[in-house]
Amino acid sequence: MAQHVCPVWIGYFLASPIRRLFENPEKILGPYVKEGMKVLDVGSAMGFFSLPLAELVGLTGMVICVDLQEKMLKSLEKRALKKGLRDRLKTRVCGQNNLGLDDLANSIDFALASAVVHEVPDAAAFFADIYAALKPGANFLVAEPKGHVTSKEFEKTVSIAEQAGFIAENIHVQGRSRIVLLNK
Repeated sequence: MAQHVCPVWIGYFLASPIRRLFENPEKILGPYVKEGMKVLDVGSAMGFFSLPLAELVGLTGMVICVDLQEKMLKSLEKRALKKGLRDRLKTRVCGQNNLGLDDLANSIDFALASAVVHEVPDAAAFFADIYAALKPGANFLVAEPKGHVTSKEFEKTVSIAEQAGFIAENIHVQGRSRIVLLNK
């Protein structure tokens, strides 16, 4: 996996409402996320998926947003405050080689990583961290952009996830993304 960090200025484009025309977060995540869940959004950036996740988990749920860049998370916090969702979100800055999820062992109901895996330096460690945080039977949805990740590279990503203990339940292409639903 190549190491690359999305520039903060691109985060504004990724959070744009226009993106909803191509990717509808509620439609994508609705089948997996229910009221009261504890959800992990890894590589949340400015919250394109985080804010809809906060709506889906409702008043009794929580979304933990993890990103390498504090500026992205600060922007997410401001956007959440404007939408009245700040109390449903917790943000965490992670390190390049560790997501810092040790305190969440076996507590997460659902996790999402959209356009993230191709940017991490150690995919095996990344998947191991997520696996440890998920409850048994929980799902992890991984989406990678077709423009950055070839079919062969995505197959390798799925293989690394399986080596971490995940079971790949649904591998498909949707819109501009290669997607896999992983189960613990």
